[in-house]
Amino acid sequence: MAFFSAARTDPQHAVPDGCRVYAIGDIHGRFDLLLDLQEQIKADLEAFPPEESVEIFLGDYIDRGPDSRAVLEYLFAGEKLCDRRVCLKGNHEAVLLDVLSDPSMLPYWCGQGGSATLRSFGVAPPSGGDQRSLVTCHQALLQALSGGFEQFLRSLALSESVGHYFFVHAGIDPRRPMRAQREEDLVWIREPFLSSGRDFGFCVVHGHTPRDEVDIRPNRIDIDTRAFASGRLTCLVLEGGERRFLQTQDVAEPETVRRR
Repeated sequence: MAFFSAARTDPQHAVPDGCRVYAIGDIHGRFDLLLDLQEQIKADLEAFPPEESVEIFLGDYIDRGPDSRAVLEYLFAGEKLCDRRVCLKGNHEAVLLDVLSDPSMLPYWCGQGGSATLRSFGVAPPSGGDQRSLVTCHQALLQALSGGFEQFLRSLALSESVGHYFFVHAGIDPRRPMRAQREEDLVWIREPFLSSGRDFGFCVVHGHTPRDEVDIRPNRIDIDTRAFASGRLTCLVLEGGERRFLQTQDVAEPETVRRR
């Protein structure tokens, strides 16, 4: 089931004329929802072809859901619907990259949903903190991520800007100038970003902080709608000064988009 919202106009923020942006929130291993949303985007492109189209994935492709491997493989090797595809790094990808160089982080990662990612690659999670188990799992993981997966993870961008919109996984530190933003903030931050009412000079489109509904504020839009648990994977569509949403639905009645 799909959910479509009517377009709304933002008088302050826009993308360049002729350009359409599709920004996709946290997937967390839900390959089924990703395919559903891709079909919606494909239909949208065919019904209303833009001059230029960009697809921006906001990170957290892995963990928790059952098909992290399929999600990653699709993102780096699957059909590209738009003229350009941008894949950003989320905190879950950052942790996995840390795990690759430090096996002692495996238990922490598994506790954050990494066990599901391991299983999707056919790797058994480590049993407790036993050193031999950690080494065995780590070696199997390194082998499983060969063939393009690790290279893709290391190629992920931290942010993308289009028009008056700044796309990032978690947010920005409002206390720092943009040139001084740190990677740890871009992929991990919650406060003081979420409670900031500051006019950044652009609108931040982000995920990372799960909400039951899309959360729209004057200076930011959070499109992490708990896809791995709710079945609602959200795509923000930007064109000119208009905003609308595409969303997968596993519930009987679609929920409204909340505005504040």
